[in-house]
Amino acid sequence: MNTATTHSPMAMNDNRSGFFARAEAWLDERGKGAWIAAMVLGFIFFWPVGLALLAYMIWSKRMFKNSCTAMTRTRARHMGKSSGNSAFDAYKHETLRRLEEEQDNFEAFLKRLRDAKDKAEFDQFMNDRAQASNRDSADDGDDLAKA
Repeated sequence: MNTATTHSPMAMNDNRSGFFARAEAWLDERGKGAWIAAMVLGFIFFWPVGLALLAYMIWSKRMFKNSCTAMTRTRARHMGKSSGNSAFDAYKHETLRRLEEEQDNFEAFLKRLRDAKDKAEFDQFMNDRAQASNRDSADDGDDLAKA
């Protein structure tokens, strides 16, 4: 084996990225609890590690995505299995399709609701800001009149 290639900076970088990829896959296999445990241990032993794990979990949406992904995989497994009774399988398929459609509609409704709330809060902020600006200009006018 050529030692120049195994100890080169590029090879060491590949080993490190391979380690992180393996660690990430290992934690993913064990679920959200493993990520949380790793983060807590990181905070206990060396807080920047815990902070880095927290930031990575938020940035990669691991805290929110894994539970939905696991449910989707389970649902897909159950949808693909046949019970042997074609009438029941058709009923099950139609019911699951309808439930997924209802879930999509509900998620769209929640998004519209959040968007409306965000718009209302922004409009309130702009109104408050305009009122404060009007008060400040009125106060400046009163100060000039007194002088």
